[in-house]
Amino acid sequence: MNGEFDDEEDVAPIYQVSPELALLVARANDLLARLDAWLPPVPPRVDWRVTLACRWRKQMGRGMLLPVTTLNCPPWEALTGIDEQKAELERNTRQFLKLLPANNVLLAGSRGCGKSSLIKALLPRHAKKGLRLVEVDREDLIDLPDITARLEGQPWRFILFTDDLSFEPNDAAYKPLKAALDGSVAGLPDNVLICATSNRRHLMPEFFAENEATQHLGGEVRPAESIEEKISLSDRFGLTLTFWPFNQDDYLAIVGAWVATLGGREDEAMRQEAINWAISRGGRSGRVARQFAADWVGRQGLARKKTR
Repeated sequence: MNGEFDDEEDVAPIYQVSPELALLVARANDLLARLDAWLPPVPPRVDWRVTLACRWRKQMGRGMLLPVTTLNCPPWEALTGIDEQKAELERNTRQFLKLLPANNVLLAGSRGCGKSSLIKALLPRHAKKGLRLVEVDREDLIDLPDITARLEGQPWRFILFTDDLSFEPNDAAYKPLKAALDGSVAGLPDNVLICATSNRRHLMPEFFAENEATQHLGGEVRPAESIEEKISLSDRFGLTLTFWPFNQDDYLAIVGAWVATLGGREDEAMRQEAINWAISRGGRSGRVARQFAADWVGRQGLARKKTR
């Protein structure tokens, strides 16, 4: 055959696409491209070997764990004035990491006193021991079953962190949290612990009208059922750590710790300015102390650069 096809049957048939079919295919491809833009993105696969923290986010109705690339975790040593709370949280976390029984934690009390900072400071402190953190907004607590399902079975130990937790009347978002803490037949996976912060001890507002519904039977007081419902949520946290406003000495000690952490130097002028700063902010707290320290150390550093 000399390398040529002598039989017509050996030649592959050549199909020609009609103009109508070509137009239909082009329109179909265009439609698929438009639909693809409306579809929710595919959730990224989290490599927990190199990812220390994630945030639960929703895009187009689909929830996903998004890795946190820049961590905002204060040094454990910089958190002063809350030694009792630190010791309790550290002990409970160590139990959790050593696969021992541990409690879900509620940190409640005055604003700016280090509640959320204390939880975040646990991460770099215990990351090498397998601790990981997942931050969940209050509005997304309804997704708790989906979140815990993605963490169950992992060789890591996860803290589910919810900051500034509180609920309004008729807010249904607290029910999944209540069930996850203690009430659902499923429960939390063994490798998941919930840590939440709140300015409210009981997480939900209470009204005088509810006290009017209290029944008095002899010398016994039986709270109205609405009050029982609200208190029952906070009671499901096995460990509650309470935070109070700082006195002036504690506040100045916190300022000094933050100034040292930021590379500054403490002196009498700094302490007096720290007191004035707290007065202008309307109170003494760890947050106010950290903000003053950043301002003071920054101003001192700027002044030194001007003299060079």
